[in-house]
Amino acid sequence: MTKTTMTPAAPPPPPTPPGRIDPADAADMIARMRTGERRAIASVITELERLSTAAPALLQTLQPFLGHALVVGFTGPPGAGKSTLVNAVIETLRQQGRTVGVIAVDPSSPISGGAILGDRIRMTSALDDDGVFVRSLASRGYLGGLSPAAVRIIDALDGAGFDIILLETVGTGQSEIDVAEVADIRIVISAPGFGDDIQAMKSGLLEIADILVVNKGDRPGAEQTMQQLMGALSIRASLTGKVPLLKTSALNGDGVEALVAAIDDIGRRVALDDPKSRRRRRARYLIARAAADLVAQRIRQGGSASLDPLADAVLSGTMTPDSAARQIVER
Repeated sequence: MTKTTMTPAAPPPPPTPPGRIDPADAADMIARMRTGERRAIASVITELERLSTAAPALLQTLQPFLGHALVVGFTGPPGAGKSTLVNAVIETLRQQGRTVGVIAVDPSSPISGGAILGDRIRMTSALDDDGVFVRSLASRGYLGGLSPAAVRIIDALDGAGFDIILLETVGTGQSEIDVAEVADIRIVISAPGFGDDIQAMKSGLLEIADILVVNKGDRPGAEQTMQQLMGALSIRASLTGKVPLLKTSALNGDGVEALVAAIDDIGRRVALDDPKSRRRRRARYLIARAAADLVAQRIRQGGSASLDPLADAVLSGTMTPDSAARQIVER
């Protein structure tokens, strides 16, 4: 078999943005953050999100304080009421005296690339409450519903001492499975009238769910949606009886206490795991994402013309798409 080679120069790494925090001041900034100083928390999160020159020092200083917070991911199709339900969960957790960090991943603006902040607007429980810290984060076009920056922000909120971290993903449907690698507990939300989404969830989101929720449970069709999800679970005998299926109405609070109780029940089992193993799973996600981004960057840097020799080889049958991709990865 004729081997087609492609050896363009490797693209230079992207420049590291300058930090607003001097790396030498990392220990002082982390100490201030751990006292609950909100400005310090916001500054550290910004540096980690941008992956600035100060980020490595901040991450190293954070290491002794990580692994204590429970990370709960909320995902599901757009319109299911994820933000409103997260707001109701925040209220219940605060009534129980627990501190809450929130990462709301919003769709990226097509103009600025930043987060549109629609989710944050709905989280009224966070207003003027020092026990809650909400950070909106742009998805940056990641189809899995998260960006790698979310993992670094989890570390910041964990290091700041929050008891529980709620992670709300964009809501792109079946492709949104990155949360399975990042969260300790995965909550998949649907709502009445989402029949097509439930069909898609059967082969996607249902498989990652630790808890299933039918939100807007006071609307017509809620019971039918519950029955559809029960049927979907029954197809997978290994899941039946292990995944709680709950009905909530976030606007009036119905079912929210039961949802928090289910989170706590699973959380007690999660707490028995080695914290390092939970963080290692997130590190694996970061490595895999970075590798995929590097390949995509190489392809963009070379332009479509650089792929033409490989494309011709695939068309002629002398090379498979897998072997062509392997050449790009291994060069």
